[in-house]
Amino acid sequence: MGLVDVSRLPQHVAIIMDGNGRWAQARGQPRTAGHARGADAVRDVMRAARRLGIPALTLYAFSEQNWDRPQDEVDALVDLLCEHLVSERDELVDNEIRLSAIGRLHKLPTRARARLRALMADTEQYDGMTLTLALSYGGREEMVDAVRTLADRVANGTLDPKTIDSVTLEDELASMKVGPVDLLIRTGGEQRMSNFLPWGAAYAELHFTDELWPDFGANSLYDAVGCYQKRERRFGLIPDDCEAVDAPLPQSSLESAV
Repeated sequence: MGLVDVSRLPQHVAIIMDGNGRWAQARGQPRTAGHARGADAVRDVMRAARRLGIPALTLYAFSEQNWDRPQDEVDALVDLLCEHLVSERDELVDNEIRLSAIGRLHKLPTRARARLRALMADTEQYDGMTLTLALSYGGREEMVDAVRTLADRVANGTLDPKTIDSVTLEDELASMKVGPVDLLIRTGGEQRMSNFLPWGAAYAELHFTDELWPDFGANSLYDAVGCYQKRERRFGLIPDDCEAVDAPLPQSSLESAV
């Protein structure tokens, strides 16, 4: 486990939780067993992030493209989501963690949406940490939806197209409500973004690990944060112009830092 300087923490950590199916298959178990064990890893990492004092944690729980998986696996994932939205209530409340969600949530089954809304309402007053679940989420889809909203505003005369800039678009992105991503982690050995938070992670530090998600725990998170703290974040500037490794990303990252 690496040492972590709690005075220089990433403010927003995002994780692509990859490897549940491979973890299960390597043990001769159905893929759904890997998803169940992966849910336990979510709890471990959430607790560790809260202990460190990381303000925002976003987890890629179910992508827009995951709907194309075999129906029995999709059904199992939805059932698991519903189960944990009930079982984790006390965990979130006891640790004063606010639950949020991003993605095309209207595509979730009614029972999942109802439990999600209930738990979000039960935790909306907390400000210790925000846990965001990306559900039926795609980064390109999020930007398309935001552009459609802006186009509607232009069409009805409430928005002058000449005033549209990166801040205008950013304000329509639900994923940006907790700010830009400082550290993006992907487990499972793959090294790609997979349509996850392309806007918010534009200047994120990337950390790839071969660990499969069910094996990723608190010490793994500490190691990733320790690696993050060894990097110099420049946001397109030169080193002499950078104040610190953990200098905050400008409000409008794509406009100010390119």
